[in-house]
Amino acid sequence: MTFWLSDAFKHAGKDDCTFDDIMALDGQRFRELDNRRTFRFVRGEQAFFAKLHFGVGWAEILKNLLQGRLPIVSAYNEYAAILHLEKIGVATMKLAGFGVRGINPARRLSFVLTHELADMISLEEVAKSWPMTPPTLGFRRALWRALALCAGQIHRSGMNHRDFYLCHFLLPRTELNGRDLHLHIIDLHRAQIRPHVPRRWLEKDLAGLYFSALDSGLTRRDCLRFVRRYTQQRLANADVTLWRRVEQKARALYRKDHRREPPPAFFADAH
Repeated sequence: MTFWLSDAFKHAGKDDCTFDDIMALDGQRFRELDNRRTFRFVRGEQAFFAKLHFGVGWAEILKNLLQGRLPIVSAYNEYAAILHLEKIGVATMKLAGFGVRGINPARRLSFVLTHELADMISLEEVAKSWPMTPPTLGFRRALWRALALCAGQIHRSGMNHRDFYLCHFLLPRTELNGRDLHLHIIDLHRAQIRPHVPRRWLEKDLAGLYFSALDSGLTRRDCLRFVRRYTQQRLANADVTLWRRVEQKARALYRKDHRREPPPAFFADAH
């Protein structure tokens, strides 16, 4: 068994917590599946988030294996992803605890605790008002720049997110309309870490991000600036095939999700 709680979490309450105590916690639920629960709770005067895993069952494990995917059987995936991002200097959730118990992968119990990221707003919320109320040019450029730099740093480190959408990037509300932006990335449950991100997973991440930004009033210049900042190369050296594939996947996802045609394409001539 692995069981670790941060000093900050311990000092936030008057009682000692065992593994079973953590697994019995509850609070304001944000997501609930048969084998996983995500919720916010308060200990002492501090707010935390918990993800509890109750065992995925053999059916889920076999389904993933037959599809050629490694099943996620515990909270370790998110724990490892947070540590990885801390190591490369990308802002994310701050760990408050982690635990795993059980040898049987189908019935393994586990948890990860993080401090609440207070007074934050998702980039999805920020961008959805832009078509009606455009932001200042300075803020718009700063946001796409910060997003491109963050995404590029994550991918170059060998991590792909697998749920790489604007809603999983948070910005401090105090930085709205600012120029020096500090993004935080969350929801790392499905993240994968390797020496290098395989091409198909790179395309999937970037297509998801592009898809989630399509209704924000994107311009061609926004997209080309993103490519330049993400790759840290001149546009003349951009991998045109990659960005065309990203655009194709994003537009297909948009048609499937919204059942209408997406806004005009921009990446086709990214070279």
